[in-house]
Order: sequence, then structure tokens, then C-alpha cells
Amino acid sequence: MTRVHLIGICGTAMATLAAMLKREGLDVRGSDQDVYPPMSDFLEAEGIPVLSGYRAEHIISDIDLVVVGNAVSRGNPELEEVLDRKIHYVSLPEAIREQFLWGARSIVIAGTHGKTTTASLAGWLLTHGDVDPTVLVGGIARNFGEQGSSYRLGGGRDFVIEGDEYDSAFFDKTAKFLKYLPDICVINNVEFDHADIYADMNAVTTAFRRLVNLVPRSGLLLIGADSPAAAALKTSAVSPVATFGTAAGTDWQAHDFEPSQGATRFRVRRAGLPFGTFEVPLLGVHNVRNALAAIAVATEVGVGPDRIAEGLRLFAGVKRRLEMVGTAGGVTIFDDFAHHPTAVAETLAGLRGSNPAARIWAVFEPRSASSCRALFQDDFARAFAGADEVLLAPIFRSTLPEQERLSVPRLVRDLREQGLSAREAGSVDEIIHTIVGEHRPGDLVVIMSNGGFGGIHKKLLRALA
Repeated sequence: MTRVHLIGICGTAMATLAAMLKREGLDVRGSDQDVYPPMSDFLEAEGIPVLSGYRAEHIISDIDLVVVGNAVSRGNPELEEVLDRKIHYVSLPEAIREQFLWGARSIVIAGTHGKTTTASLAGWLLTHGDVDPTVLVGGIARNFGEQGSSYRLGGGRDFVIEGDEYDSAFFDKTAKFLKYLPDICVINNVEFDHADIYADMNAVTTAFRRLVNLVPRSGLLLIGADSPAAAALKTSAVSPVATFGTAAGTDWQAHDFEPSQGATRFRVRRAGLPFGTFEVPLLGVHNVRNALAAIAVATEVGVGPDRIAEGLRLFAGVKRRLEMVGTAGGVTIFDDFAHHPTAVAETLAGLRGSNPAARIWAVFEPRSASSCRALFQDDFARAFAGADEVLLAPIFRSTLPEQERLSVPRLVRDLREQGLSAREAGSVDEIIHTIVGEHRPGDLVVIMSNGGFGGIHKKLLRALA
């Protein structure tokens, strides 16, 4: 039996890969510096041993393959042992390709925003349509498993995978999605992000252009026409191309949106002709685009419109994507992964569209490598227009040089000049104290961060109760 060791196993993607390899019959284990729930609990439930800390002695003699997480760098004791002994090692995307993708029809869902939701939608529509796909996403899709899951192992030929533009490993700084052998490829949108990886917008578009160049002539490229940078990739394609979006003239057009409490109804035209009316339990035009891309994928695979419509209505969502975490004191609290200005703006617009009379609190933690940087200073000043109250937490990555760091005081001033109520909060406790002291019944609080944010969600619920 092949024995696999994963260095950095407690990352979401690495833990998911470990579980998939285990289900495929491989002997899997791994190590991580920080062994903590929920990933350690997830791995334990999958029967995968997790070693605490990085130690050379963890690399035992009968290991056949080592998967190196992209957070692992030179100097790691286990990595150094692997290199010294010349044990076969690969990056996470290489492992996925070699173990799962060569014999599959690979459906890669890419784009700066919406990858996880779109991949979850597409994977669920194919599952509901009895295609029996394998699915791998970067979040917890509630339709898979009793408690939700980031993966599904199917018996069909289709493999739906979230195509991440982040780099692969210390020895391979190219985008993960370049390893995924796309037969059907969705590029929802392209914007500048991941400032720790990409020098500028040109570097980002180069990565996506390389992805476009991998789609075979027998495949299909689906491009989000509402994104200018994505639409410009059409000229680089060798494969057939179909566009999707909200504007007339796209191959797949969503129109006549009807937002309601917790859902959005919309109509779809295909090649200018009526295709159907659909409803998805998600909010915002951006989620209509995500659903539209999934509709196009499901149709290409062979799922009919009625089955697609039924599947969309039954979509249970993705954790941390405008997820309602609870209500207390008449206040409803949402958790959202938004950390890019566009994602922040779209999340707030979606919430506002279905709740026009509510007072919306936007609580934001600048945490990602890009959101902590000054390059998005002006964009963030525009991103919070959909909120009534804005509370800004301290910069998470405080080691950045001041001239490169987002200025929270300046952002507060800019938001106030636009007539918004904006404040800087020094801690999670201060944020909670402010909301508890000033909330009114019917308020909506959306907490936005790509990290744990100090457990603020449960703390706020307890304080309001």
C-alpha cells in the first residue's frame, strides 16, 4: 500500500486531500506545527493520524510520497529530511492531478471571486443531476455530507475542482490551477489580488492567460463577460468559448432579478432565447453570476433545465459565505469570507438588496495579504457604501512597513466624508461593546474576515443574548 505523508496537513486544502487519498485506499498521515480544531477533528474522524510539530524523525523509511503544503519553506526539519534522502515529493496541486485528474473530465472553476460558491454550485447540480461527480472546493459545501464537506468522491468521470490562482509550493511559484488539466474551465472574473504573490495586474492576467491556453480544442472555456479583464482573455483561447453575465449579447444571460428574503429569482437566456426561470437561495447579483456559470457547466455536462432549477432551489450554501450564524437581541449576525474590496461591496449590496429597510453593520478585519496593504486604500473607501455602520478592526499583519500598510484612520476619514458612520475599533471586545450598546431590533451585522477574527461571532451572540 502506498504510504503518503503530508507536511502541513492541517490546512483546509491539505486536510481535504488527505481525506480523499485515504478514501482511495492509501495509507495517509501528516504533521503540522499547529494541530487545532476543526481540522484536527476532521482528520481524526477520517482516521488519519496527525503528528504535532515538524520533526525529522516523522519522515520514516517506508514513506513513498510526500506532499508539501505551500506554507512550508526551506528550514522545515521534515522538508530538509525529505530533500536529503531524495524522497519523492510533490505539491498539493500536483498530487491532485496525479491521483485524480488524468482519467477524469476536469471542470476547473477559477476567478478572483466566487470560486468556492460556483464550484459548490456546479458540483451540487451535477450531483443532483445524477452525474455522480467528484468535487473538491476550498470551503465547506453544505450539500455534501451530514455536516457539510469540502469534497465528495463520486463514481462518474467528472471532477469539479476550485481552481486557485495562489502559488503551489516553495519550489513552484506558479498558480495551482495550472496543474488541473481543464476540460471545462470557468473564469468568473479577474482582478488584482494576492499582492504577496503577484507584482501587478499584468502578472495576474498572465497566470489566467496560461490557464486559458491549457483548455483543449475539444473542451469549453466559460468566461464571465461582466469582468473586463476576464472578457479580454477570450482572444487567447484555442478552445470553444462561451460567455456568461448580465449584459445583453452574452451566450448565457441572467436578467430580471427578483431578490427576496434569503433568495434571488432570475431568468436566463441562452444564445438570446429563453432558457428558464431559476431561484437560488443566495443574495446578490454576484451570486446570480455564480449560479449562471454553474447552470452553463451543468448544461454542458448534460443536465436538463428542470433538473438544474430543482437543484438550485435545494442548494444549501457554503459556510462563511454570508452565512447566518445566529440571532440574539433582535440582531441577526452573518459571517462572510470577504476580504477584497469587490467582495466586500458585493456582499453588502446583496444583503442590502433583500433587506432595504434594515440597518446594516459592516465589521471588517483587514487580514489577507492584500487587504492589509495600502494598494487597496481607495477601493476600500468605496466598498462599504452598502452599510450604515462600519467598524474596522486593527490591521492583522502589523509587520508591514507603514508606507505599504492600509491606513485604517484614513479609511475612517474617507468613509465619514461620504456620510457613513465609520469607526476604528482597537479590539474584538471593543467591537462587541459598541454593537451591544448601540444595536436596535432588526439590525443586521455582517462580520467579514478571511480568518477566525478572534472568535467574534460566538462572543457577539453571547453578549447580545
